[in-house]
Amino acid sequence: MNQTDDEWAAQLRRDREAKREYLRDSPHSPLPEEMRGDAFPGLSYFEPDPVYRFVLPLSEHDEKETVTVETTADGEQMYRRWGEFRFELDGAEQTLQAYRPRGDADRFWVPFRDETNGEETYDAGRYLDLEPDGHRVDGEWVLDFNAAYNPTCAYNYAYECPLIPMENWLDVRIPVGERDFPADPADPHGH
Repeated sequence: MNQTDDEWAAQLRRDREAKREYLRDSPHSPLPEEMRGDAFPGLSYFEPDPVYRFVLPLSEHDEKETVTVETTADGEQMYRRWGEFRFELDGAEQTLQAYRPRGDADRFWVPFRDETNGEETYDAGRYLDLEPDGHRVDGEWVLDFNAAYNPTCAYNYAYECPLIPMENWLDVRIPVGERDFPADPADPHGH
């Protein structure tokens, strides 16, 4: 994972193109058929910036508390608060909790809100997923905000998405990753 900045940016662009193709063309896309193919409105991203890519230790919590996270459909999902990442941004220390979905022993979910939400990015916040095979360097984790993505409910209100716990609301701008969806999300209820 010792990539140069050019290799890293090229990989990020390939990942973004793969997501565009999936949303536009896949029968499993969260978009309804009428928004796929030629009607696909596209996706919008900030330019990659390595300043927002951190290689950090995960400070594991002694007690991995189970937390209830509300969803966009007034439901609840359960996660274990596993540990936290600490990093400096805009001259201040920031902290983000890393959660493990129940029954998933390897992957971390790192949701966050920041000062771009509602202006440049999806109102409810964005997500990062960390998996050991692609996000580890010498025992530390790669927390790359350039890979921040919108939950599926940003594209289609029919999907239920976990909301960002308040402890992961940041008081700084994170102007990298996926921007707000450039079309109105599909609304199966016509609201």
